[in-house]
Amino acid sequence: MVSDDRIAAWQLANTIIPLIVCCIALSHFTQSLSIFSAALSLLFFVLVILFLSRSFSLMHDCGHQSLFRSKSANRVAAFVLSIFHAMPHYPWSRGHDFHHKYNGNWDRYRGPSALTTVRNYQEKSNFLKGCYRALRHPVLLFPGGFYYLVIKPRVTLFLGIGEFIVKGLGGKAIEVISGRATGSRSFFTRYDSKFFYVKEEAYDALANTIVLFGAWYLIGRVIGFWHFFVLYFLIMSVSAALMIAVFFVQHNFPGSYASDEEKWSYFRGAIEGSSFLQMPRLLNWFTADIAYHHIHHLSERIPNYRLRACHLANASKFGSVNRLYLSQIATCFSFILWDDERCELVPVSDLGHGCY
Repeated sequence: MVSDDRIAAWQLANTIIPLIVCCIALSHFTQSLSIFSAALSLLFFVLVILFLSRSFSLMHDCGHQSLFRSKSANRVAAFVLSIFHAMPHYPWSRGHDFHHKYNGNWDRYRGPSALTTVRNYQEKSNFLKGCYRALRHPVLLFPGGFYYLVIKPRVTLFLGIGEFIVKGLGGKAIEVISGRATGSRSFFTRYDSKFFYVKEEAYDALANTIVLFGAWYLIGRVIGFWHFFVLYFLIMSVSAALMIAVFFVQHNFPGSYASDEEKWSYFRGAIEGSSFLQMPRLLNWFTADIAYHHIHHLSERIPNYRLRACHLANASKFGSVNRLYLSQIATCFSFILWDDERCELVPVSDLGHGCY
């Protein structure tokens, strides 16, 4: 669990610098229609996606206060990395902490796809069943990923600002007019938003959005706005889809631990509710060893650069960890129902509908 600032700084450097270089190269080669430029554009597009995967994993570590030793260094690094992903880090990391706290407890946490129970699914109409399956189809990861990273945080922020103005300032004006005002400080301390749990989430979302919009404008001015936004949409859609897919299959897989509240165990949720992705070393590097997810869930304070060593040092203890191979990933996306009677994840096809 000991962080090393030198390793963390080197990881940031060997991720951010190549990522920026690849982005510049991609914007350059996509301005030409030659076959050579198209081939290089594809190469740099893939590299950008891979470096963004690594960048997101490092940002994820910052949220667990494990990349650097100090909390402030992790916050600064997370904010910088969050600009690359358009995702305000602080609100996301707080939600991610809830996932860690209750992983495997399907009474409390239904995963990123908000899965329903077999019983609730069977009570739906055929139309709603079709909608449920369609919204959780892997193809929807691409537009859904772009929405998750880029659009949803801005919608939440603008709704929060609107709520603040209407309920907060409007209510304050009424207090002033009616003579019941109690001071400006009480207005801010009493204000309770349904879009942000704490005010720091709103501050982080606002700062992220201001810097992000500024970056969009500057880059658009340099390479052209249409050129930039087409590339941006493609990059963010694919990178978000990849990150969400990796997260999904690390917890939704055949035999995954799926307990109810009464019998839930944190340790079984970590060991049996997290898959051990079997990937080549190169892909492990680009994902900052997040494949060792069982170790990460046992203790999120272990930095990514120590996960592999922790696994190897304790390999004999992980006989019940599910080793998931790349060829099995497609199967995982069919496990979109929780059977709360048998306490297991099941595919819709188990119900006899033949949908998958």
